[in-house]
Amino acid sequence: MTPNGPDGLPYRRLLGLPGVPAQAVLGFLAQLTQQVAPVGIVLVVQGASGSLALAGVAAAAFSVGAGMGRPVQGRLMDRHGARTVLAGTAFLHVAALLALLACARPGLPWWPMVVPAWIAGLGLPPVSVSMRVEWGRRVAAPDRTAAYSLVYLVQELAMLAGPLLFGLLIAVASASLALGLVAGAAGAGTLAFARALLAGADGPARERGRAFADRRMLVLMAVVLLHGGTFGALQVGLPALAAARGVPAATGLLVAALSLGGIAGAIAYGARSWRSPAQVRLVGLMLLLGLALAPLVPAGPLPVFCVVLFAGGLVLNPALTTSSLLVDEYAPTAQAEAFGWISTGLGIGGAAGSAVAGVVGERFGHGAPFLAGTAFALAGGALAALLLRRA
Repeated sequence: MTPNGPDGLPYRRLLGLPGVPAQAVLGFLAQLTQQVAPVGIVLVVQGASGSLALAGVAAAAFSVGAGMGRPVQGRLMDRHGARTVLAGTAFLHVAALLALLACARPGLPWWPMVVPAWIAGLGLPPVSVSMRVEWGRRVAAPDRTAAYSLVYLVQELAMLAGPLLFGLLIAVASASLALGLVAGAAGAGTLAFARALLAGADGPARERGRAFADRRMLVLMAVVLLHGGTFGALQVGLPALAAARGVPAATGLLVAALSLGGIAGAIAYGARSWRSPAQVRLVGLMLLLGLALAPLVPAGPLPVFCVVLFAGGLVLNPALTTSSLLVDEYAPTAQAEAFGWISTGLGIGGAAGSAVAGVVGERFGHGAPFLAGTAFALAGGALAALLLRRA
């Protein structure tokens, strides 16, 4: 993976394009509910019903809806452009969350809370997909690494800031009011982001194709599923580790170390143009991710875990960026739908990884989820090697 060009130059070219800085800021606001909504749904539904099980079902319904919605949204974007889809999903997402808040009342049956949660997930606006399509078509191929890295950087920052803002609002108000305010801010940000897209985003840029016309997209989807499995295993392993050490509050510190590594990795990876083929980089990054997380398996001091998690985070977002670069190659006439499938694959993989990590963690101890995450990453690297045959 030999770099080419001065550090930071791709970002300067990208951010120098008209509208891109504003789109990045508005895209950040538009994605505030991505992490907040599942947590807020759990708090609101449990507070109204007194049932943690029902709250979990409602949160799961949101995730299922988001997974179902992404490919459909992408298909509509390929046909009708991003602006119309963003506006429609913004209204659907916010209206469903407000409906959930209105229906979260003691004594009501389960479905008035679960169905709106599912609809809210189905309507989660495809902001990051829109960014990838919009910025990808406006820059030359060598600068797309920076473009897609910036997409994940904006998303990561929103996923960090959203829960912090939500927590502050809960401290001064209630979970219901906090969820309503964050949803309103995200909806307004989505509409403003849609307006900030260039006129060319109103319609499809190419003749409509099929997302899986190239069979390599199926292999890429499998790699992305395994990538999601790694992340899902960490989501279970980190709080389990903190609880086993008797300091559950340290979960936030561990997650922050991983997120900060992801932010640093996205910035560094996009700051250079790369000569090596994206397929080669994906293999190397997935294998490196597995090796970086392997030291989490043996027990050690929490500060050591933070360092290892930061190192793993350095590779997480670059691997996602590289997967996006391969979408350009494998599905050039159905990009938005293909990006939607990538998002769905990450979600499904995350759910599977969390389930596996929970089972092995209960049976073999709190180091087992990290072993599962390492195995997912290494398997993803081995599978990605199949893409080298036609690279």
